[in-house]
Amino acid sequence: MANREPVHCRVVERAARDLIAERGVTMKDIAQVVFDMQYPYNNQLTMDECIDSVDKVLEKREIQHAVLVGIELDKLAEKKMLSEPLQSIVEMDEGLFGVDETIALGSVFGYGSIAVTTFGYLDKEKKGIIKELDTKSDSSVNTFLDDLICSIAANASGRLAHRLRDQQEQLREEEIKRRDDEERIG
Repeated sequence: MANREPVHCRVVERAARDLIAERGVTMKDIAQVVFDMQYPYNNQLTMDECIDSVDKVLEKREIQHAVLVGIELDKLAEKKMLSEPLQSIVEMDEGLFGVDETIALGSVFGYGSIAVTTFGYLDKEKKGIIKELDTKSDSSVNTFLDDLICSIAANASGRLAHRLRDQQEQLREEEIKRRDDEERIG
């Protein structure tokens, strides 16, 4: 086997983004889930911040690889190109299958336990676009896609939660420094 050059990261990222869009999911759809998850903890949060967080999460290779594998399996199931019994299991989104969640969950660990618990919540509650994908009644197969969107939204939510804490701590440090300066002067 000849030595091959690795696939450039931008090619992989573009392919993952294109596949998500091809499946009818927009960045705004995912950002809306993120907004709904994080707004109760940060009423200053904007949709633009959520879109940016989703965008940043999609720059991660673990997410891109999971998207490529999962959506490819969904597409193959739609074309009835998987071997039995896998074809039937994926096509019907068999409740005990779990591989779809395993692939998606594997890409959540980069943003801490908050992303992991958010993934579990979103997988169970099926919010926004996730519910739409999970309950589609047409011939599309979204067995992997709905869980991948849970993963992306959970990661983006975890990223925002960590950033909010960082901002709060920075403000706190500035407040302490200002008070110390005032005490020295006064």
